[in-house]
Amino acid sequence: MVAAGLFEDQRYELIDGELIDKMGQNPPHASTIRRSGNALGSWFGFERVQAQLPIEAGVPDRERSLPEPDLAVLRESKPDYDWRHPRGDEVLLVLEVGDTTAQFDLQRKATLYARAGVPEYWVLDLPRRLLVIHRQTDGNQYKLVQIFSEDEIVSAEGRSEAIRVRELLPVPSE
Repeated sequence: MVAAGLFEDQRYELIDGELIDKMGQNPPHASTIRRSGNALGSWFGFERVQAQLPIEAGVPDRERSLPEPDLAVLRESKPDYDWRHPRGDEVLLVLEVGDTTAQFDLQRKATLYARAGVPEYWVLDLPRRLLVIHRQTDGNQYKLVQIFSEDEIVSAEGRSEAIRVRELLPVPSE
């Protein structure tokens, strides 16, 4: 259907066999991607951070899902990615910005990324101004889920660089 041009100029993401409409981004969502991308790029190198590009789901989900996370940090940049999408186990960290989609990101996408072998999954919950970090996948779900307030300092697993959650979030409206 995509090759036939049925979805031309439309943004969809395939999750569990459903085409999820990727609505336009409001300014807080866009600024959060920008801030988070800058932080992750400074930690891992900008060439390893991809924004809103597909990654392959795990084998059980591959036929029905092709997620496009807001940000993904690749283990390494490979020439292979010219002809295929990175697999979940080739990604170090995935970050989703949840404004109207926070529950979906915290539930369905968390399962999808755990099953894909993504070792670390972050959800920035904009309405609640929280960061939820998922770690330690057992192949079906994350065994460690931590919630951080905007005043707390976080870092990616195994990294010395750290950031206050507030620095990833949009400035609160007055």
